[in-house]
Amino acid sequence: QVQLVESGGGYVQAGGSLRLSCEVTGGAFRSYAMAWFRQAPGKEREFVSTINRGGGRTVYTNSVKGRFTISRDNAKNTVYLQMNSLKPEDTAVYYCAAYNGTNVYQLRQTYNHWGQGTQVTVSS
Repeated sequence: QVQLVESGGGYVQAGGSLRLSCEVTGGAFRSYAMAWFRQAPGKEREFVSTINRGGGRTVYTNSVKGRFTISRDNAKNTVYLQMNSLKPEDTAVYYCAAYNGTNVYQLRQTYNHWGQGTQVTVSS
């Protein structure tokens, strides 16, 4: 059974940084494209970033380009999201997601494995 476990969320002031981690167990991590989504209170879950299984292709939503960096360590079965220059509008629960495939997608429906989420709160 594939499990995704996020960590690294917390409370930070605007302009600060956090690094989220997501460890995958019970599956072949190298075969998964990975993504991060987020959901703010009262809003739909939205795409943040994705990385292909080799790590050579990444995609970001416009609002985080230049501030967030997604990466993966296939030896550790872990995907990361480095978040810099955080803004109050980045406040949300961040979810890690995976699907077994080669391409990178922004659609929630593509991903069939999800973590439980980690809260990120950015104060102004």
